[in-house]
Amino acid sequence: MQRLQMLAKATGRLGTETAFEVLARARALEAQGRHVVHLEIGEPDFDTPAYIVEAGIQAMREGFTHYGPSAGLPEVRAAIAEYAGAMRGVRVAPEEVVMTPGGKPVLFFGLMALVDPGDEVIYPNPGFPIYESVIRYLDAKPVPIRLSEDKAFSLDLDELESLVGPRTKMLILNTPANPTGGVIPKRDAERIAELAQKHDFWVLTDEIYARILYDGGHHSILSVPGMRERTLLLDGHSKTFAMTGWRLGFAVAPQPVADMIGKFMTNCNSCTASFTQRAGMAAVQGPQDAVEAMVAEFRRRRDLIVDGLNAIPKVRCLRPQGAFYVFPNITATGKKSAELASLLLQEAGVATLAGTAFGAYGEGYLRLSYANSQDNIREALKRMQSCIESLA
Repeated sequence: MQRLQMLAKATGRLGTETAFEVLARARALEAQGRHVVHLEIGEPDFDTPAYIVEAGIQAMREGFTHYGPSAGLPEVRAAIAEYAGAMRGVRVAPEEVVMTPGGKPVLFFGLMALVDPGDEVIYPNPGFPIYESVIRYLDAKPVPIRLSEDKAFSLDLDELESLVGPRTKMLILNTPANPTGGVIPKRDAERIAELAQKHDFWVLTDEIYARILYDGGHHSILSVPGMRERTLLLDGHSKTFAMTGWRLGFAVAPQPVADMIGKFMTNCNSCTASFTQRAGMAAVQGPQDAVEAMVAEFRRRRDLIVDGLNAIPKVRCLRPQGAFYVFPNITATGKKSAELASLLLQEAGVATLAGTAFGAYGEGYLRLSYANSQDNIREALKRMQSCIESLA
């Protein structure tokens, strides 16, 4: 009986997302009557635009409540191919698109399709924690590349080249990035492409925040000549269209890889909900005013929170170029990241994440999501300043 209750060994290599653990602790404090300002969860605080909701409702009324093809409805794959390709200046065929229930299946199935045990995968650190989790689960070797403040949280390309070896199978990019808001410039994307072609490795480019940009345009490595054949694009609707609960993502990949991701979909999820896909098609084909308004508001919040953090003694914060996170440096407080994050939650009622939730190189930082109202951000900044100023 005891043996039957034991989990598979591979489960010990699987990580998690600390944000949900902090959210649970914050909710517990709220249940005790405490007021907590939530800056821990990476979710737009905007409602899904009404025309998208109506498209989903209409799809259900029209009978899109049954199984669909594992890789996605043909008309939706065609719409996403046009949308993703136009945004990046490349031609994408519908057969190269796979619709998935959120962006994470693209990461999981993409690595399952391309990475063998013992292969090396270079990934950003600090970075989205599920990258390392999936690499380890597949018994591949995670190779972190440090994203440093003095590089505006972009990659050090000399360091990248030094990390590439004979077993390097893939590089994971994230631009704009979680947790730092950093962006990979066009010239860096071009040099990364040179390395990928020279050393024959794949690139998985996570561009889920591609349209939440404040300075300049989006530069995808998918757009660089010679990279279509070795790039797997991860994108989706959660952030851009405030559709986190709809669970809708998509992959763009060379057709053999797309076909394999579709096969994983068959084995795991059967398909992505058809009415959700139809809503997602309406999202990319309909008016984009709501996206533009959301990004404009995020810009105002970014400036508010960055200026506020830089006014707190012993805190400094770069102004991020994209996404909706700031990654302030708190080393001058003398506190470790996890210690300060816990103190801010327990003493000040401000929920943040320790930088180490995103990897060892996140020590000395906190991640704050500014997907909250300006009034709540001001309140959080006031509480944080009072708490940090009280430190011995």
